[in-house]
Amino acid sequence: MATSQPERTAAWHRSTYSGANAGNCVEWSPEHAEVHGKVAVRDSKRTRPGNPVLHLTHQAWTHLVDWTATDTRA
Repeated sequence: MATSQPERTAAWHRSTYSGANAGNCVEWSPEHAEVHGKVAVRDSKRTRPGNPVLHLTHQAWTHLVDWTATDTRA
């Protein structure tokens, strides 16, 4: 999947659970979600243009965030 121009220029926000060492991190772009109606999610270690970006619906994003916030996983 090619990275679109909006993903290259959009502001990305790192997960607050990532910690200071910037190890295994997930980033998302609220700006991309607002403009395109899909939440763009990427691995913070793979930020070069052309690297994979997931495009989630708002409902899928909400479910993912809720799922990761729980202590028990199904």
